[in-house]
Amino acid sequence: MHRAPFFTPAPDWVGDTIPFVHEDTLYVYYLHHRREAIGEGTSWHLLTTTDLVTWTDHGEVLPHGGPEDEDLNCYTGSVVTDDDGLHHLFSTAQNPARTAPDGRPLQLVAHATSTDLLHWDKQPAHTFGAAEGWDPADFRDPFVHRTAPGEPWQMLLAARRSTGPERRRGIVGRLTSTDLQRWEPAAPLWDPRRFLTQECPEVFRIGEWWYLVYSEFTDAFVTRYRMSRSPEGPWHAPRHDSLDARSFYAAKSATWKGRRIFAGWIATREGRRDDGPWQWAGTLSLLEAVQQSDGTLDLRLPPEVLAADAAPVETGLAPTTIAAPTHYESAVGSHELPARATIRARLRLDPEGRAGGLLLRTDAEGERGYVLRLEPRAGRMVLDRWPRSVTGTEQWQISGDVPHLIELERPADLSSPEHRLDLVLEEDLLVAVLDEKVALSTRIYDHPAGRLGVFAEDATLSLTDLHVTTA
Repeated sequence: MHRAPFFTPAPDWVGDTIPFVHEDTLYVYYLHHRREAIGEGTSWHLLTTTDLVTWTDHGEVLPHGGPEDEDLNCYTGSVVTDDDGLHHLFSTAQNPARTAPDGRPLQLVAHATSTDLLHWDKQPAHTFGAAEGWDPADFRDPFVHRTAPGEPWQMLLAARRSTGPERRRGIVGRLTSTDLQRWEPAAPLWDPRRFLTQECPEVFRIGEWWYLVYSEFTDAFVTRYRMSRSPEGPWHAPRHDSLDARSFYAAKSATWKGRRIFAGWIATREGRRDDGPWQWAGTLSLLEAVQQSDGTLDLRLPPEVLAADAAPVETGLAPTTIAAPTHYESAVGSHELPARATIRARLRLDPEGRAGGLLLRTDAEGERGYVLRLEPRAGRMVLDRWPRSVTGTEQWQISGDVPHLIELERPADLSSPEHRLDLVLEEDLLVAVLDEKVALSTRIYDHPAGRLGVFAEDATLSLTDLHVTTA
């Protein structure tokens, strides 16, 4: 058993996740990523939970093939149950030794079946590749579903047309089947002519709205969603269409006890430093999507995660008001935060002010550490840090023109003065959620310890309530 808001299969990592619900148990299949053994094969592992906090690690459930097999790498896919109760797993099969005419590795769809969701029998006779007109090396992430009981099955894929502008060929490809064995090409579900491809696509319904979720790395490296009144589209972008920031990627979801739970991975950084390049795979993290009256989705930390830590933490930071309409001012607690902490804070921030927010793992002066900054005038929440990177020996050779960690900027409505911040910290992980609407997940390496504080800049801020707990 693993009891934590996050999960990492140390010494390895969580890659793309495949959530599935059966009898009120959330199954999270994931690609088991071994950085020290790249090229030796990728398999599916499984975690299960009944409470979103206590995890059972079942280890490997879909082994990868050998060096000569088409499924040396078992990549992303989906799990469904047919009308007779048999479970079907569809995955991406890839072997770098098997290539398309242009030399890139082929991507194929593979099929396996199971009666218990733990032991899977591969069905190699059902493996197939891209149809004519589709790129055979970009044909992955099969998501199988039905829009209604009794309707034909549909398979959505991260696919690309074989011709056209290189950057704009990506489509959400579609196939149909009546028996989950033989698949026929159909018109793409979505052809935005915008992305290289749309990875890990999924479609689901909440009430009168249908949602198409996908991850892309063309304009940005992010998981997004689109909305429609019909499972056929057209797929419209809400004003704020991303689920989280740069580091929460390849998120997919399932309905658990009537709630939509997203599972994704928080990426690591090379060299375990804040300036390190992002790496593929990381740590499992969950977010909950809550539908609003206009159909848009808010993202929050599940209440179970916020309640997982119950032991009170003394911070030495009391409710306070900082009146700084023409300057900067901060207040810092007297005790260090534990490595694992849940922070629930309520703030009042002048909607016309420049900025205010929390100082995380900061020093006694509130100068060195992380800054979770709300900027009403810019309509955003960002993560900043001090000191920023230094490019030389002179005082002016500091990255003052990089106003925050650029990939960690989230659009936010700060027109109301009242705000709630929910944060989960664990070692080098941070998930912050504003007003149970806007999520920002990331790694924080360079400051492993420090205090909690609040600040205001050309604004008045009041910390009206604060609860900090740990395990």
